[in-house]
Amino acid sequence: MVLDNLGSSLKATLSKIAQAMFVDDKLINELVKDIQKALLSADVNVKLVFVLTQAIKDRIKKEPTPPGLTKKEQLINIVYEELVKFVGGDKTVIAQPEKKPLKIMMVGLFGAGKTTTTGKLAKYFSKRGMKVALVGLDVHRPAAMHQLQQLGRQTNVTVFSDIEEKNPLAVYHANSKEYEKYDVIIIDTAGRDALSDDLIQEIGAINSTANPHEVLLVIGADTGQTAQTQAQKFHDTCGVSGVIVTKMDGTAKGGGALSACAATGAPVKFIGVGERIDDLEPFNPKGFIGRLLGMGDIEALLEKAKDAINEEDAKDMEKKLLQGEFNLIDLAQQMEAMSKMGPLGKVLEMIPGMGSLQMPKEALQLQEGKLKKWKYAMGSMTKAELEDPELIDAQRIDRISAGSGLPVTEIRDLLKQYKQSKKLVKMMKGGSPEKIMKQLQSGQLKMK
Repeated sequence: MVLDNLGSSLKATLSKIAQAMFVDDKLINELVKDIQKALLSADVNVKLVFVLTQAIKDRIKKEPTPPGLTKKEQLINIVYEELVKFVGGDKTVIAQPEKKPLKIMMVGLFGAGKTTTTGKLAKYFSKRGMKVALVGLDVHRPAAMHQLQQLGRQTNVTVFSDIEEKNPLAVYHANSKEYEKYDVIIIDTAGRDALSDDLIQEIGAINSTANPHEVLLVIGADTGQTAQTQAQKFHDTCGVSGVIVTKMDGTAKGGGALSACAATGAPVKFIGVGERIDDLEPFNPKGFIGRLLGMGDIEALLEKAKDAINEEDAKDMEKKLLQGEFNLIDLAQQMEAMSKMGPLGKVLEMIPGMGSLQMPKEALQLQEGKLKKWKYAMGSMTKAELEDPELIDAQRIDRISAGSGLPVTEIRDLLKQYKQSKKLVKMMKGGSPEKIMKQLQSGQLKMK
């Protein structure tokens, strides 16, 4: 995952602060050096690194410690706040205009994943109940038109394109009367291997004709520090209003792209975190830095949970939990929701406190493998066994094992997981969701 090494380095730095006896100049200097090393290793521009660390140093030395905070807590808070400011500050959202449709123009160089991201953005808006259409204006690459049509079928949205027409403005005008029927129009433009004069002219002409509300520049996390130059040139051409950084699930360092965009004043609005059509997240600097530092990202977690489980099922589950009821069917629903939310490691990063545990990837992969196997085991159980797992004795375990093709130990692990989950549910019984959350955050709820 992009910035994994940066996250590990920053967590180690915060751990050093937490374990220190007291805050002195030596600790502050060590902290600043550690942050500089971590950011430079993540491909962040040297000048930007020194501006950031100087700001941290100045605040630590000049600001008095607020009431209720220790000096160490203040130090951690300053690091967090300056890193948030470094990658963009406040979260920026795409607002719906008073008159429909919202027009978004996608720009970027060839290979950044622009067309794929266009499809992901269509999925993002359609999941929120909006009627979306894609407009294919990459007339130079026939494969782009075919790809966009395929993405349209995958996301169940309309695609306006013409594989025979070589004038992008003609394609745009041919369907202009249809656009007012939609809430969102996303325009996919051509890319190049480099920002050439003909590309600039073409994008400028499309921008003047379509007059989009948003111009989003798609940049790969592997672009590095040259992202700043790209962002500036595209901004000069068509007034870039935001950036989407793709390939955040890869091995690229990524820090250069994120920080460079922030330096140009073009906020990062989305990040691509995987290959699936759902793997596009609104970029929230506070949540992003929270994840890097092991502090979690509750907002992103709730957003993923909302996508994974519908409101009716969520209310039904809440009712059962508050009554202390829980069976294997409920466990299966939880497992299904978890799988929809993405890889277990990514989900755990969003839970406050869990990201700092630095659980081995092998352990997370093993747990994900178990979830898949447990689904097979449940498929070999009767309705009565799923509703009342207490019925499952040694003889039934042998039958379930034979039916699912899994060893007896896997079935016993599943039943053990069920009993642990049920114990937690009983502990929650009768409590309000707010009270339960506070207990979880404070560590009062523990398994015995």
